[in-house]
Amino acid sequence: MSDLLVGRNAIITGANQGLGLAIARAYIEQGANILICARDIQKLQSAYDELRLLARSGQGVEKFQADVSSQKDVEALIQFALEKFQQIHILVNNAGVYGPKGKIEDVNWDEWEQAIRINLFGSILVARSILPHFRKCHYGKIIQLSGGGATNPLPFISAYAASKAGIVRFMETLAEETREDHIDINSIAPGALNTRLLDEVLEAGPEIVGKVFYDRAIKQKETGGAPLEKGADLSVFLASSASDGVTGKLISAVWDPWQSFSEHQQELVKSDIYTLRRIVPKDRGMDWGDV
Repeated sequence: MSDLLVGRNAIITGANQGLGLAIARAYIEQGANILICARDIQKLQSAYDELRLLARSGQGVEKFQADVSSQKDVEALIQFALEKFQQIHILVNNAGVYGPKGKIEDVNWDEWEQAIRINLFGSILVARSILPHFRKCHYGKIIQLSGGGATNPLPFISAYAASKAGIVRFMETLAEETREDHIDINSIAPGALNTRLLDEVLEAGPEIVGKVFYDRAIKQKETGGAPLEKGADLSVFLASSASDGVTGKLISAVWDPWQSFSEHQQELVKSDIYTLRRIVPKDRGMDWGDV
């Protein structure tokens, strides 16, 4: 892939570290102009300084401190982005937290609610705020970062699991609302990443997150986890014209053959492939349960 995003302008939330920063680097390498945002101003400045060094002459790199769970901050973010770039083509909703860990009856309720506000409401707020602009332009790309919580139960990390499942279903729904406006909306499962979220699990210990999840985290730490570049490369593809028409999907950066999606465009558009759905007996080879 080379220069796939030249002339495109992107907002990337939570881009001061981890996968968000990896996506920002990939977008710069592919020629995009980017606006990164995050809550931590010092890490945001550090990321901004790094990205400016990677940028080519004339390539735009902007930063904006924002809490995506704050409607005031989000509205200011979108206004700033449009002032700088006039048109936004891509939104990457990456900002997210694990939230409190432990049994639901033991965790701090304010922290649990805050995790929902950031992961679920925050992503919805940013998408909702940019949509009028996308509709006006009859074009746009929203790329939502998901995680294991969207497709599997995550005992003792319930706020994360609930918010990630919720945001994927919301994005599937929003994709149907915006299909006629040529707005593509997809979620990404980037794989098990060795980022600050993994460090949080290891710090919490097996007594809090459960032995099974903790042991899995130890193994992931030792083996290196999924490369950040996998998720970044898929984010580039979904931000480019190569993915036009692919919408309403939850795509694994590690396991799905997204590089060949162009060969299966009609099958993807006309089916529920790569979507959340309920499993019924016949899906597992059973001959009962159907009326």
